[in-house]
Amino acid sequence: MTSYHSLRYYLSEQPSIVGFRWSHTQSWGSTWSFLFSSIALYVSAAVVLHVLLQLLFRHRRPLPLGPLPAVHSLSMALISATIFAGTVLSATAEIRDTRWLWRRSRTTTFQWLLCFPLGTRPSGRVFFWSYIYYLSRFLHALRSFITILRYRELPFFKLFNHSILIFMSFLWLEFSQSFQVLAILLTTLVYSVVYGYRFWTAIGLPSACFPFVVNCQILLLSCNLVCHFGVLLLHFIKGGCNGIGAWIFNSVLNGAILFLFLNFYVKKHLRKTKVGVIGGAGHELSFVAKKLELVKDKDI
Repeated sequence: MTSYHSLRYYLSEQPSIVGFRWSHTQSWGSTWSFLFSSIALYVSAAVVLHVLLQLLFRHRRPLPLGPLPAVHSLSMALISATIFAGTVLSATAEIRDTRWLWRRSRTTTFQWLLCFPLGTRPSGRVFFWSYIYYLSRFLHALRSFITILRYRELPFFKLFNHSILIFMSFLWLEFSQSFQVLAILLTTLVYSVVYGYRFWTAIGLPSACFPFVVNCQILLLSCNLVCHFGVLLLHFIKGGCNGIGAWIFNSVLNGAILFLFLNFYVKKHLRKTKVGVIGGAGHELSFVAKKLELVKDKDI
């Protein structure tokens, strides 16, 4: 129990966590100008890197990256697991401390996770971990540069997806948006598994016999879609959820990501089928194996 109490203190009871407040003057990266300039810089740097590689190297062979992909995957797995644990402990503490306020409105724990009461401010434990999650999106975005170096392709879907994730996590804090606790829990749980798997394969251990990363992303998008319907339902039943305007915009962006991902996934499937019909079973197996390896690295 001593280890558990120490973990709970460092992840949810430290004064800096309990007293956290999202502020444009005190929180790094909390201004709109920083948000837009950082996304623009990220996209521009990716495009410049891609152009330079095209000019300097005419062949399309992957560049040797050494341990860089494995280090990035391990870092993301550990950070995601830490955010997940911190969010669970912090949400538990917040529920414990504020449950008495919910009795008049008959709010349950699950309802609070989906729908913050009107007037909720971005301060306290769960918003501290929401802030750490926001900062971790910048480290997550470095995956694009690894893809560009490895495959010499400009991954439009990845650039768009990472930019939107940075933007959405900023909105969560800026408008104290409902649903963010569950979204962080779902995302960090999936990412800790996905990046742990990527680290596993990056150090030479055997990979799964099916597109593991793609299936994880489909599961994550499906859970998010179900939860969004839950937020909308509670908004009308409970008389309003905090940050609903940002949630609507968030939902539109999630819909765009889902559309692009399904479009990408369907094209890959149709391409595999077409090659299988033309090239025969042996060639199909080789093509599918190669494409699955690409999908494992290019998704999320």
